[in-house]
Order: sequence, then structure tokens, then C-alpha cells
Amino acid sequence: MIQDLHKTIPNLKPFDYSIHHDSNFLDQQWVLVNGIAEKKSTYVFKKDNVLEIYRKDNIIETSWNIHFQNIFTIQTEDGRATVKAYLKDDDILVLNDQSKDEFALFINTSNYADELNSLDDVQAYLKFKYKQKASSLICEHQFYYISESEEFGPFTAEELTEKVKREEISAYCFVRDINEDDYSKRLRINDLIQEL
Repeated sequence: MIQDLHKTIPNLKPFDYSIHHDSNFLDQQWVLVNGIAEKKSTYVFKKDNVLEIYRKDNIIETSWNIHFQNIFTIQTEDGRATVKAYLKDDDILVLNDQSKDEFALFINTSNYADELNSLDDVQAYLKFKYKQKASSLICEHQFYYISESEEFGPFTAEELTEKVKREEISAYCFVRDINEDDYSKRLRINDLIQEL
């Protein structure tokens, strides 16, 4: 078992059967990132413990079982493996092999329009995903800004953008998140606008 899995992939949350099984796990297209450069494998966990593994022109049908909240047994052509399941967000699945020092990383491509066929595709997907996530976080957050040695706010990034458009404030005013105490990150309104 990998002792530092949580250091390798931070912010993992254990698979929770009651929350994730039906909505985030079953009948989803999970692309295996490990070894994607050599061959692409897509795993689809079906009801009745059927596991379909798609590779190029063939489908391998095998089995999987859930034993506890997040402990699975998976049968593949490599044999039977007992794994502990984790999620990083709702579309990244990590299966930590309980008998070996390795894990498998999967990306759910069911709601992603582009194909994942290489490590470059995986990087493009992750960049797209986390840029979207950052944009939505920025939209929801509030910020203070400083102009002519006076602090104003809090305002959302969209409100600050509108103030810049109306030329009420400069796009180069420093901002700080409401959870920060100072402007040491040197973030400007213009930086927020670029992320929206």
C-alpha cells in the first residue's frame, strides 16, 4: 500500500458508496491514465458487478465487487486486485492497490467532448478542468481593493470588472481575497479579469 498516496495526490476523499456509487461511478467512462501512452483502456463499472474494459477494437468483460464503503475487488487479465477507492473531485478516481506499492488513476470522460488518448490529452483536460474551477471560484469569491491608499469592498470579481469598464477604478489596483489579511500576493484586478 502506498504510504504517501495523499502526498502524491493531495485532497483525496474516500469513495462513499451512498454518495458516489450511483451518480458518479456506475456506467461512467473511466479512462485509465496509467500506461495511456502505450494503450488506452476505458473501464465501465456496470450493475450486477460487471466490468467492461474497452481497448481499441476489443471489449474485455470481467467483474468487480464492493466489499466495504470504499474497498473493491477488481478482476482483470492481470489477476484479482483489492483496491481502496478515492475521488479527487467527482471525475478523478484513484484505486490504491492494497497489496502493492502502486495505484491506478482514472479520469471520467463521460461528460468531456474531446478524446483522451495520450498524456498530452490528459494535461489538456486537467488544465481545462482546473481553469474552469478557478474561474468559478473567482466568480464566487469577494475581494477588497486598494486605491490611493484607501481600501474598498468587498466586491465580487464581476463587480470589480464592471467598475473597471466604467473607468471608476484602475485595472491595476491591488486586490486581496476576503480571507487574506494583506496584499502580499500582489494580485491586481487585471489578474482576476484574465481568469474570468
